[in-house]
Amino acid sequence: MNNTLLYITTVLIWGSTWLAITFQLGKVPAELSVAYRFALASFILFIYSLIRRLPLRFSWRDHRFFALQGLLLFSLNYILIYVAEIYLASGLVAIIFSIIVIFNVIFGTIFLRNPIRIRVVVGGIIGLIGLTLMFWPELSTLNLSNQRATGLILAICGTLSASLGNIVSARNQRHDLPVVQTNAFGMAYGAFVMLLLAILKGSSLTFDFSAEYVLSLLYLSLFGSVIAFGTYLTLLGKIGPDRAAYVTVTFPIIALLLSTLFEDLVWTLPQICGVLVVIIGNVIVLLRGGGKGINLRTRADSPRNH
Repeated sequence: MNNTLLYITTVLIWGSTWLAITFQLGKVPAELSVAYRFALASFILFIYSLIRRLPLRFSWRDHRFFALQGLLLFSLNYILIYVAEIYLASGLVAIIFSIIVIFNVIFGTIFLRNPIRIRVVVGGIIGLIGLTLMFWPELSTLNLSNQRATGLILAICGTLSASLGNIVSARNQRHDLPVVQTNAFGMAYGAFVMLLLAILKGSSLTFDFSAEYVLSLLYLSLFGSVIAFGTYLTLLGKIGPDRAAYVTVTFPIIALLLSTLFEDLVWTLPQICGVLVVIIGNVIVLLRGGGKGINLRTRADSPRNH
């Protein structure tokens, strides 16, 4: 895939997972649903690796970084965001999570010594303004009580975890660790952490055999995890964590469109303006100066070559 297709695929799939996750909530504890999702995704990736005869033997040092990526990107950030949505409206959580664009710039500079690209920062801020407009109906009634403050802290911590996971993935790719096998092991470690959390919490190891739960789990595992994380982390390795993270600003547009089709969402003027502002942010972050259309950098422009 070229960079444009990687970006569009990630946005379309992750934009649709918001709707799929609603079918996961209910009978099964959130940490178990996350464990099931990434355990199945890991199993699919290992089967794929065996069929393609991809190497699966790595050093213990590599496995430490697989586990770190799994902890930060495939477990901890998910459960923190899930719990945050108990206290906060999903729109506010989406806006907080999109701050990952700024976090990736900061952490990329600290840990990877990437240059700070002002255009990315400006585009990220514009995107956050667009998201605020898109979710203004939810935000306009916001009341930061003690519980909501707890949700805010959880959402910020979840975003920090995801950002650090992005940086670990970029580090792994710079050390020539393949995305497919790294994700296979990382998701297995992440699923184990979530299963361990469920046991420590005393959650009953239940499963929902309803069609809605099973089908949404299959979709989240195959498309939301195997494919979307594969495309996103590959894109991250090519264009850098700062620019790749802008997908988190864009995919809420897809979520709102699906909500319009399946949940009878009625669009308001602020939401329409917000979408336009997010598109402007996309142009600033993703286009080359003077370029036409989405023209993301190639591997030759990857941070590892700077």
